[in-house]
Amino acid sequence: MTLQSILGNFALILLLLTIATGAVWTLDRFHLQPKRRREAEAALAEFDARHARLADSGVKPDPNARAELASRLDRQPTWVAYTGSFFPVIAAVFLFRSFLFEPFKIPSSSMVPTLQIGDLILVNKFVYGIRLPIINKKVIALDDPQRGDVMVFKFPKDTSLDYIKRVVGVPGDKVAYRNKRLTINGQEVRYEQLSDYLDEERLAYHARYREFLTPRSHEILNDNKVPGYVPSPDQFPQHELCTYNLEGFECTVPAGHYFMMGDNRDNSLDSRYWGFVPDRNIVGKAFFVWMNLGNLKRIGSFH
Repeated sequence: MTLQSILGNFALILLLLTIATGAVWTLDRFHLQPKRRREAEAALAEFDARHARLADSGVKPDPNARAELASRLDRQPTWVAYTGSFFPVIAAVFLFRSFLFEPFKIPSSSMVPTLQIGDLILVNKFVYGIRLPIINKKVIALDDPQRGDVMVFKFPKDTSLDYIKRVVGVPGDKVAYRNKRLTINGQEVRYEQLSDYLDEERLAYHARYREFLTPRSHEILNDNKVPGYVPSPDQFPQHELCTYNLEGFECTVPAGHYFMMGDNRDNSLDSRYWGFVPDRNIVGKAFFVWMNLGNLKRIGSFH
């Protein structure tokens, strides 16, 4: 693993910090602290004996000297105090991000209009099963991704990158996309046309539709100037399960894999181009925008 990949993996950095600070905390808790107390008890016993001798000689001892000495002897070294105090905080953040919820920032417009550039979202890490951090191995199976879920996953071509798209095909599905309309297992997905969408980034209008992929609908965009076929798809693993023509494509989703598409259909590099997402690449289900510094009205749940 290269230094660049380590620096680009925040979860790994958190793990290393948790181990390092935890080691210092454990060393202090079970070795350094007892040692300090033993040394302090010996020093205080000697102090008491000396002061007793002075008192017998008629010398009045300083009443605060013993408390000051005890405090000084029991004081943690600065490096231990700072390092060990960070351990509970770092460990809590690591566990929260690894097993409960992880924040992400939307970097592109591939999920517009559902998600906008700059949206800060939360991803549920446990809804699809409990996975070990870093290696992302599932150890406890829970629910499986469903059609219509907005899912974060490791990009199959470069697992150091996190992608976010919508699940349109689950294992065993036959997904067809012809003339910019989805068909799942021979059943055409229903669409409802809405008012055109203004793309403020490109200063252009796009056709907007409500797509009923599941009973809970979502909005998608189409650019009528872009043809429906998929130009130059990759030779991805199991690409033989897909056929392409001028109208679009058809794919059969293999076991343990998912077919992903962006809601901004003509501005999304997704499974149409680079193939299926294996279950081992799943990160979690996106469900909530917790901040967008450019538009606070964006805060809230989505589907």
